[in-house]
Parts: sequence; structure tokens; C-alpha cells
Amino acid sequence: MKSLTGISVALALLATFLPTKTMAQEDYRFDIGAGLGMTGYLGDANTANLWSEPGWDFEALFRYIANPRWAFKTNFYAGNLRGDSSKMTNVFPGGETFSFSTTFYELGEMVEFNFFNYGMGETYRKLKRISPYIAAGIGMTIWSIDGKTGAAFNIPLGVGLKYKLSQRWNIGFEFLMKKTFSDRLDGEQLKDPYGIKSSFMKNTDWYSTMSLTISYEFSKRCAVCNYKD
Repeated sequence: MKSLTGISVALALLATFLPTKTMAQEDYRFDIGAGLGMTGYLGDANTANLWSEPGWDFEALFRYIANPRWAFKTNFYAGNLRGDSSKMTNVFPGGETFSFSTTFYELGEMVEFNFFNYGMGETYRKLKRISPYIAAGIGMTIWSIDGKTGAAFNIPLGVGLKYKLSQRWNIGFEFLMKKTFSDRLDGEQLKDPYGIKSSFMKNTDWYSTMSLTISYEFSKRCAVCNYKD
């Protein structure tokens, strides 16, 4: 019995000093993906119902994953925006009605904050396969309407939800409202129909993107770094 006890103690001491390998969360630094969705417009041709004339959008995204809570995303959108003032209750001073349809392109940079530690793996990190998040950033929108091209900065603000299908595959849902620094997104005829020359909030157009995305993580982050002199 004493010999068995001695062997057990020796094995325990040996295990303490031998290097061990543990299964760890595979952290990746980057995420790339694409998505499809629907757009909405608020402006002089639609002042109330965001979805009265829905359009479409395609999104390509590249994300740098700083840690399970923070990510930085570069996104590119191509889509369509539409509006029809005849569906509004408001009436223009001259009684006219206007409608428009435009194709837009957008390039933006955003910061995302996950409410939970997003990921799969170690329980001590309290990682969750699903997490809601908030996002904000800055972008540039280019559009073409009535044979004329316009461009303006925009500020996107919104919310989203991420879910890990597996270690490296993610699906997401995101809704963003984007304030453009222009009143020409709906065309020259609607740049200032009420004659309010100096209103920062009134003389700007808004649009939204609501997208479903799928993405893939790559470039594995070093979990343990060994230093050699």
C-alpha cells in the first residue's frame, strides 16, 4: 500500500513539472464576409414612413477583431433608394409631387461593441456564441440621379446581432440609420422645397440599411508566445 502511495506521489510530482497542452479557443484577428438586405429613405419625398418605398442593398465587409468585446469594421455597400412624395400627408408649397430612384455606393469605417464576450471556447472568459452589439462610425456615400452624380459624408448609427455557427463562421443581422450631410440624395428638385436655407437637421437626407450577413474568420492569433533570448 505504501509503495502504491509513493508511486502516486511521484507521478503527481512528475505531472506538475512536465509541460501540458490544453485545448484553447482559436482566436482569429480578421473576419471577411458579405450580406444582402433592404434599404429605407427619409427626406423631402418621405418624411414619416421609412419603409414606404423600400430598396435593396448588397454589403461586403472586412472586420478587425480587437478582442471579444470590440471590433473595427470596413464596409462597402451598393444599393437602391426610392421615394414618392405623393404618398405623404405633407403638401409642398406649390402642390407638386415628386418621386425618385437612385443607385448609391457607400464606403465606411465603424466601431462595434459587443454586449457579451463574443466567441466559442474557454468558460473562464465567459464567451457567448450570440451577442447583440451597437455600432457607430463615419462613411462616404456616392449616388447618381437624373444624370448627375453626388457625394456626401454620412454618420451611421445602429444595432446588430451576431451568432457563431461554428468556430470560424458567423451570421449576423444589422440595422443602421445613416445621416447624410446633403439634401440632394433625392435629386436637385428636392434639395430645399420649403425654403429653409440654414437648417442643419432639416436640409439633410437619411437612409437605412438592414442586412443579413455571413462571414469567415481567418489569421489565427498567437495564443501563447514563447520568448527566446
